[in-house]
Amino acid sequence: MKHIQLVLAIFIAGFIASVQAVTLPGPVVSSDWLASNQSDVQILEVRGDVASYTRTPEFEIDKKTGKKFLVEVGGHIQDSTLLDFKKVRVDRMIDGKKIKYLIPEKVDFEKIIQSVGISSDKPIILIPVGLDISDIDEALRAYWQFKVYGEDNIAVLDGGMAGWLSEGREFSTSASTKQNGTWVAKAERKELIANSEQVALASKSGKSILIDARQPVQYFGLNKRDYVGSYGHIAGAKELAPELLAKPAKGALYFWDKNTYNALLTANGINPKSPAISYCNSGHLAAGAWFVMSELVGNKSTRLYDGSLYLWTLEGRPLVGVPLN
Repeated sequence: MKHIQLVLAIFIAGFIASVQAVTLPGPVVSSDWLASNQSDVQILEVRGDVASYTRTPEFEIDKKTGKKFLVEVGGHIQDSTLLDFKKVRVDRMIDGKKIKYLIPEKVDFEKIIQSVGISSDKPIILIPVGLDISDIDEALRAYWQFKVYGEDNIAVLDGGMAGWLSEGREFSTSASTKQNGTWVAKAERKELIANSEQVALASKSGKSILIDARQPVQYFGLNKRDYVGSYGHIAGAKELAPELLAKPAKGALYFWDKNTYNALLTANGINPKSPAISYCNSGHLAAGAWFVMSELVGNKSTRLYDGSLYLWTLEGRPLVGVPLN
């Protein structure tokens, strides 16, 4: 009888826990939602500037209105932990060559995420800085890597830390004291990753749309990053400039709604429902285009070309652009 009661008690406790577990509203959460569910989620700040995690944010006063506005992001949301964006991507061997900027192997990504105190028992909320699309794409690149390794209980804070601070919400400048977590990959979704051969086929056949997620001057070949071997874009690619992906408001950048993204994609010659591959210089900004297509528009036939033009030109593959003087 006691054994039956014990089993019943365990079942009831598990049922209650499952009922009480918070459910994410989607791939993006608002600051109001996070503030209401803060104790039920894991907050992971994704930053290239790791020193800002413990730095006091800077505000100034508008002389005309007397209102305080954010100048520089600093600090972090209470009880969060820090993921150094510089450690999110690694060197890997491809066809006997060491290639930079790639997604880590599954076991290595697990170690990175465990080392910052993330476990598998609660939803994960990624916090970008939120002032520039490139820092938002840092969080979106981490999001994509989580997705590749099977994590679906994850979302991004709209407006990032900049929005949180601009709204006057509480913050901390204390160093993270998280112990190692227990997060493990649940899958390896290779269908989210495009390789060079798939990109070449898309360029030739047009059956998958290539989305160039860089600025127009790089797309047209007027300038380039030093690690990209030549100027221009992959033949047949459509441009989706990074500055189109978010709107400035209240001192931060916020995502548009689905209808706006559909209109922006269509205006740029991109069918929102077509299979697509996003790329950029190295695979950083490409995460923004991938996130918009896959998570916000809902096109699950979207891949990210890891290594992007760095890898493409290293392999001696061609780019096209406007003639240079």
